[in-house]
Amino acid sequence: MAQIKYHLLLVISTLLIAGSFISSQVLAADVDPVALTLLRFVLAALILAPFVVFNGERRRTFIRILPKGLTISFFYAAFFLIMFKALKTTTTLNTATLYTLVPFLTALLSVVLFRDKMRIATLLVYLMSTVGTLWVISRGDIAVLLNLDLNHGDALFLVGCLSMVCFSVAMKLLYKGEEMRVFVFTTLVSGALWMGLAALISGEIPDYSAMDPGKFLHMLYLVVGATLLTSWIIQLATVKLGPRRVSAYIYLNPACVALIVMVTTGQVLPASVWPGIALSVLATLLLQVQASRET
Repeated sequence: MAQIKYHLLLVISTLLIAGSFISSQVLAADVDPVALTLLRFVLAALILAPFVVFNGERRRTFIRILPKGLTISFFYAAFFLIMFKALKTTTTLNTATLYTLVPFLTALLSVVLFRDKMRIATLLVYLMSTVGTLWVISRGDIAVLLNLDLNHGDALFLVGCLSMVCFSVAMKLLYKGEEMRVFVFTTLVSGALWMGLAALISGEIPDYSAMDPGKFLHMLYLVVGATLLTSWIIQLATVKLGPRRVSAYIYLNPACVALIVMVTTGQVLPASVWPGIALSVLATLLLQVQASRET
């Protein structure tokens, strides 16, 4: 019973992350992806800055781990940049669904790089989630699935998912128990540096003139809700529940996005999509049961 509050926090975090795909699509329509990603990192870093800059020990830690931050944030920044680009030609539901492939791909890469073991039951759950993902993307149309008829945005976001897999692996390799608040700040500052370099290379000055007050509120949501608050919840829940039970909530993303879209726009999803979403929800529950039995 003591763990229920952490599961409730993770449900809130999952809803916040699902909402971030919707806000990202709103922003991606009119503002350059590099400019959007740069602003997201800068604003988030500014919020955390007072907790690091005015503490001598944390400042020294920041300087010491900056090379780690630059390495890790390269993949982190690339994911958000690709996501903003992909959302110009695909839907929030498709991106949220493809994102559920990240735990499976990360697990496979961990088996290769770290010799991690994967139980047959866990592999079957991952495969179930993959089937659910493909079902939603293809809208239940077997012809689309057999022809791998994904649109450009879907294919592009799949590259972004691979970047997030590399981010997870880099975290596992480079994170050595530093205070998480400082580590997150370092990653955000490094991400801003990478995006600043991208803007410099492209020769385009970031232009936020198309970001009216409504769009700026979406950006604040991404910064506070979908970046800082979710990072705190995931960090806290990981300590209490373990990483496997936390990562399992990723599979609820498609269902949460569908729920938010229906509530906010009144759009009803085709009946052919719901079985795929149901498989993703079932995968979450099964991973929770497996993780609880093995701890």
